[in-house]
Amino acid sequence: MHDSSVAIIHNGKIEYFSKEERLTRKKRDMNPYFSFDNALKYSKGKINYVVISSPTKDDIVNDQLEIYIKKKLDVKIIRLCDYHHLSHASLAFYNSSFDKALTVVIDRNGSKFDYLRESESIFICDYPNNFKPIYKSYWLEKLGTYEDSLNYEKIKQITKNLPDCEVVADSTMNITKVYESATTLIGQNALENGKTMGLAAYGKEQYFKSLFVDDVPNTNLFVSCIDYYQNARPVILKDHLQKRIKEVPDTDYEFYANYAFQVQKQTQQQVLKLIKKYVEKTKIKKVCLTGGYGLNVVTNEYLVKNLPDIQFYFEPIADDSGNSIGAAMFVYRNETKDIKKYPLKHTFFNHIKENVDALPGQKVTTKEIANYLNQSKIVAVYHGQAEAGPRALGNRSILFDPRNPKAKEIVNEVKNREWYRPFAGSVLKEDMKNYFETHHIQSSPFMTISFQVKENKKNIIPGVIHVDNSCRIQSVDVDIPHFYNLLKEFKSITNVPVLLNTSFNMAGEALVESLEDAINTFNKTKIDILWFPESGKMIKK
Repeated sequence: MHDSSVAIIHNGKIEYFSKEERLTRKKRDMNPYFSFDNALKYSKGKINYVVISSPTKDDIVNDQLEIYIKKKLDVKIIRLCDYHHLSHASLAFYNSSFDKALTVVIDRNGSKFDYLRESESIFICDYPNNFKPIYKSYWLEKLGTYEDSLNYEKIKQITKNLPDCEVVADSTMNITKVYESATTLIGQNALENGKTMGLAAYGKEQYFKSLFVDDVPNTNLFVSCIDYYQNARPVILKDHLQKRIKEVPDTDYEFYANYAFQVQKQTQQQVLKLIKKYVEKTKIKKVCLTGGYGLNVVTNEYLVKNLPDIQFYFEPIADDSGNSIGAAMFVYRNETKDIKKYPLKHTFFNHIKENVDALPGQKVTTKEIANYLNQSKIVAVYHGQAEAGPRALGNRSILFDPRNPKAKEIVNEVKNREWYRPFAGSVLKEDMKNYFETHHIQSSPFMTISFQVKENKKNIIPGVIHVDNSCRIQSVDVDIPHFYNLLKEFKSITNVPVLLNTSFNMAGEALVESLEDAINTFNKTKIDILWFPESGKMIKK
């Protein structure tokens, strides 16, 4: 499984979490050995269970990992390899503050059952450990005389085991794979759908074939193809095989942007239909969204806008890296029957202990850092524990002045990112509604929703406004004091409570984890200042 990680749940709370790629610097590392050793080092008590969560049951990676664990610990090992979507659902539901909810999992590759793979799942969830599946969609890995009979028997068995669940298995595609067809078209790894989301904003409403027929992906339109990145069988429209490129040019990009626009539009419509159907069926108006597609901030705004009576929770660690937490949470609740709620308050879990007093640099105040930002200096932040999810939220961030109309070009050049990718904005929570059309949403602490910028603010923060007038935002409150105080200082100087915020890494690299990572990235880029809020120091070029 890609994006491997290790988590420890202790008394219902996340005690430890680490994503393997942060430690090895190998993007999407699937072998969590360093993270496991680190977990043993930082564990505060006896470990009672080890849970292995993976979409594939018979996997040499899982076997080798189990052998490794047994050498280190005398402990019961539980495999949740048939329950990939359950791990996703467990994470989102327990991280939300809901007593009862519909949890919707939208994923590319869930657990494998012969030639079936989980696509979309919906569970009714409540405490302490009840996850009732009411919708399960599978995509077909293989078709043919032999395979069709196997698929038929497996579907019959699943339907028998889940009598109260709607079971669908009608296509070799699913919602996420349809979206992936645009990512493949622009030469990106199938796991880089966030790039397609950025490009889609440059597209226009043009005629394209309907990618879904009767709400089922149209299998006949798509084929598998060779991946430039050697990933698992990406898909593409048959008509697009000869049009695939490795890099989208900043001129003559319309064809690629228009198709990205179409996959964004058509998939988000399918997600809306699916959620609406089961909300109406169950009358449950609290919904958690997770799985890889759950990181699509454009779809998330579309849902909030079109379902105003629904209370949503969008899981910030929705990709597979969060499944170590979800699986551990599920087993903990199953064993203890704990009914307490521990809603997610932050994502600062990745951890390497650093001696704060030994941090390098010269003394600096938060106000001085705000002044440097006012002078269009690029500031990187290294503070405490790193963010667990894919979004930088102030501990491993690169910050810039959003008033600069060339901010996107400047910071994209520093990070060596594609020209069409936008940047997020971090805003003081109390000022969020003054700058963004947030509908009924009161806060967005995890940067999981994109909002339109208000008309009277467009000229004030052009550096974080995408071409479609949207901005993925993080509302910052006093619970992140160093970042909140910086925004307050920047506002006092400029009268603007917003900063451009992007992850502290170079394109294609993992987020910086250690002090060594931070200094190495600082030294090889055009970042002007590396700020250490804990020690009140900075390194300045």
